[in-house]
Amino acid sequence: MAEKKDYYEILGISKDADDAAIKKAYRLLAKKYHPDTNQGDATAAEKFKQASEAYSVLSDPDKRRQYDQFGSAAFDGSGGAGGFDGFDFNGADMGDIFGDIFGDIFGGGRRSAQYNGPSRGANLRTSVRITFEEAIFGCERELEINFKEECKSCHGSGAKAGTSPVTCPKCNGKGKIMYTQQSFFGQVQNVQTCPDCDGTGKIVKEKCSDCYGTGYKTRRKKFKITIPAGIDNGQSVRLAGAGEPGTNGGERGDLLVEAVVSNHPIFKRQDTSIFSTVPISFAKAALGGTIRIKTVDGEVEYEVKSGTQTDTKVRLKGKGVPSLRSRAIRGDHFVTLVVQVPERLTEAQKEALNHFDEVMNGVEQEKHKKKGLFK
Repeated sequence: MAEKKDYYEILGISKDADDAAIKKAYRLLAKKYHPDTNQGDATAAEKFKQASEAYSVLSDPDKRRQYDQFGSAAFDGSGGAGGFDGFDFNGADMGDIFGDIFGDIFGGGRRSAQYNGPSRGANLRTSVRITFEEAIFGCERELEINFKEECKSCHGSGAKAGTSPVTCPKCNGKGKIMYTQQSFFGQVQNVQTCPDCDGTGKIVKEKCSDCYGTGYKTRRKKFKITIPAGIDNGQSVRLAGAGEPGTNGGERGDLLVEAVVSNHPIFKRQDTSIFSTVPISFAKAALGGTIRIKTVDGEVEYEVKSGTQTDTKVRLKGKGVPSLRSRAIRGDHFVTLVVQVPERLTEAQKEALNHFDEVMNGVEQEKHKKKGLFK
């Protein structure tokens, strides 16, 4: 009688696991216990065998239904199928997952796209420093970068004038080579980028003397870039087509310009809000009156209420940072009013404060007398 097997337990998944979870669990176990990375380890080989059997059942909807109903007895070999203990892999997506596994183990990897087809160039990155105000309202900058342009002598082919690149003899112009790898399941074919032509399918025998066979010449080139209003520190602006050139007719990459915003001595920013602290005198806080507050738009007047306490928060609506989506939408400016205590006083000021203190004490005593605290 065949031994009962819990395929869910073998893969370490729950019975309601979806296809993605099943595949992920099997892929991790297959990489861990693959015989080619555990040569001579009988335990690893057995675990790999069990994991593969479990995946083949649970990844196939029909077989999974049978297993859920009858258990592993549904695949005990009585049907005469091949594979593990009379078990076959028909219907399971083993080719796809083995390609992933063998690519990781042997460094080959799989590529579905044409190797010698057009390929987009890589993006370039640089940064530009701007002021706090420039980040708020936007600005323009001129950047100078190393830029690869097509060589005028060879028109990008990399070949000497009067010659042309030839078909790579190693891959016959395919840009890829196939090699056979011995595995637990027998021979497995793997695909790799041709090392001689780097996947282009062409080889330059006589290199252009101007570009040394690269097909491009590097020069300093200036670009004008618009920094949008509301950009924050670390955000980037994309300049299309200013990156590395593509290969085999592929489009150029882009230039990504990161904004580095300088700190402001007064203002702090959080998203579209601006924060600042404004000192006011004790007299202004007590009596109230008009003060002037600095904003990114210039100074504005604000009426302080009498009896204002220190750390009072003031909101200046629409004086914050513009939204990147629309300059018409702006955040707010939040101001903290801090009552200042003078550190140095003249004799006249001291006398005035002493008189104020006496008056305040007298007022307090009168209040207490009314409450019966003093006779």
